[in-house]
Amino acid sequence: MAFYRGNEMSEEKILRPDLAIIGGGPAGLAAAAAARSAGAERVLVLEREPLAGGILNQCVHDGFGLVRFGENLTGPEYAARFLQAALAAGVEIRPQTMALELTAQKQLWILGPRGYVRVEAGAVILATGCRERTRGAIQIPGSRPAGVFTAGAAQYYLNRQNLMIGRRVLILGSGDIGLIMARRLTLEGARVLAVVEKMPYAGGLTRNISQCLEDYDIPLYLNHTVTKIEGRQRVESVTVVRLDEAGRAVSGAERVYDCDTVILSVGLIPENELALQAGVELSPVTGGAMVGDDLQTNIPGLFACGNALHVHDLVDYVSAEGETAARNAVTFIRAENRAAARPLIPVRPAAGLRYVMPFFVRPGARPLISLRVKEPLGRRRIVVKAGGRILAERKFPRLAPAKMERLTLREPVPLAATLLEVMIYDS
Repeated sequence: MAFYRGNEMSEEKILRPDLAIIGGGPAGLAAAAAARSAGAERVLVLEREPLAGGILNQCVHDGFGLVRFGENLTGPEYAARFLQAALAAGVEIRPQTMALELTAQKQLWILGPRGYVRVEAGAVILATGCRERTRGAIQIPGSRPAGVFTAGAAQYYLNRQNLMIGRRVLILGSGDIGLIMARRLTLEGARVLAVVEKMPYAGGLTRNISQCLEDYDIPLYLNHTVTKIEGRQRVESVTVVRLDEAGRAVSGAERVYDCDTVILSVGLIPENELALQAGVELSPVTGGAMVGDDLQTNIPGLFACGNALHVHDLVDYVSAEGETAARNAVTFIRAENRAAARPLIPVRPAAGLRYVMPFFVRPGARPLISLRVKEPLGRRRIVVKAGGRILAERKFPRLAPAKMERLTLREPVPLAATLLEVMIYDS
């Protein structure tokens, strides 16, 4: 899609930063400070909200920073540390600024308080985060009354706007935001009737199941889903049904809940409209870019990190990924032949893995491997190997889809390697 580019729309006609970062959340802020430390002279962060920090600004619960700082921080506290670091490093942050268009030549057109401006950067990092699946995406039948919220929208209204969204609440989906909202609403005086999950296992972290549901006697029904939402002006009732092993509704296993609010916590999707504009290849599994171990996409000089790349469960890892992207972006900017072809070795996950990140590695690299399993597994051993050579190995007492696991290669990828395999074995 083309946009009008008349110079009369802005006093500034063009910006030429070394590095432009789209998104001022945890990935973007960490990337910005790291880029300055790595030697980038002018780093520009574009944030569409009035305040940088991303989704963390509405996450008033604690649990952030345990890996990174060894402290138990709230979301705003965690975001503030990286915002202060970016500002202290001399990063230029432009809030209330939308990135409207991105090309394969790394040209950006942005719109904000300073008008309509073109940006030509040496490299660009996509740190655009993710969005929630809505009712339309999961096709729940019934009427369309008020009182149906995504978990993130409910969190925003309650934590940022101080608005109570309902009194009798049912939550569909057991993602972490939904679990946290079950506790938050209970503390505010609402009654959370149940959390229902269509899968035979919970979608959120074990600690959130314990701290947000079990501690407050909120029931979790696995193999259940919502089949109907009814109400005239406001939600009045919700029909929940049990599912069989094939995921089909069991006849006669329906239950109707009288409630005024439904919260949907049914998954997150990486936000990659700009990436598609630029011609970035996206994974059909993660919804994020197909990147190499340097987090560079198929477009030279265009990098991706954080939840725009794949959905994380810990923000500490989001920040670390932003820093990795930044260091590699600065290396790209300094390179004499930026468009040189990169020899890439594909990474192949075992059958039990939902995905492995990165999708490609460079010979001689020692990348961090991130992965998720398709279903809960007991004691297992993950092995990364090239040919018959084991490059990394780690034992896990259990593996769950809700938890992203990571392991670093203990030796570089062999120069003669043609494939990197990530295998699962019984331990």
